[in-house]
Amino acid sequence: MPKILAINGSATPNSSNLTLINKVRDLVGSEFEFHIYDDLAILPHFNTEFTDNNMPNEVVKFREAVISADGVLICTPEYVFSIPSRLKNAIEWCVSTVVFSDKPTGIITASASGMKGHEELQLIMRTVQADFNDETTLLIQGIKGKINGEGEVTHQATRESLDHFAQSFVQLVSK
Repeated sequence: MPKILAINGSATPNSSNLTLINKVRDLVGSEFEFHIYDDLAILPHFNTEFTDNNMPNEVVKFREAVISADGVLICTPEYVFSIPSRLKNAIEWCVSTVVFSDKPTGIITASASGMKGHEELQLIMRTVQADFNDETTLLIQGIKGKINGEGEVTHQATRESLDHFAQSFVQLVSK
């Protein structure tokens, strides 16, 4: 069964982004084995002196998780018109490698606005040569008003967009 590494960009426990990762997992769960990476804080601050030699063990494990995945799902909020620093730090640890090259990738930005962070993440993932397209990216603005306390997506158009995204992600990973 193909493996998906789902990376939660949020620093908040039980965030809307984690809820969305679980929703995507529910939508495609029978097709994939999901592994959720939910603690970007354990990665040390990026240091070019350790990108190839004497890498911290946490970085080695993160890179191996990306390498062994058949696809990567990144779900993140936007913090101050950018992606969260923890997510950027994780990706920076991979820039000098090919771990994301041609890796089927789904990108969801779910935040109050999210537009700038969504654009930035797409640019960064293009730079590391991840494989994604318009159908495997999704911007959900005003996320707090679209998910209830039980983790249900209550906004019909968002549910439909998430369904379409999940189907497109399955197709990308399966090709």
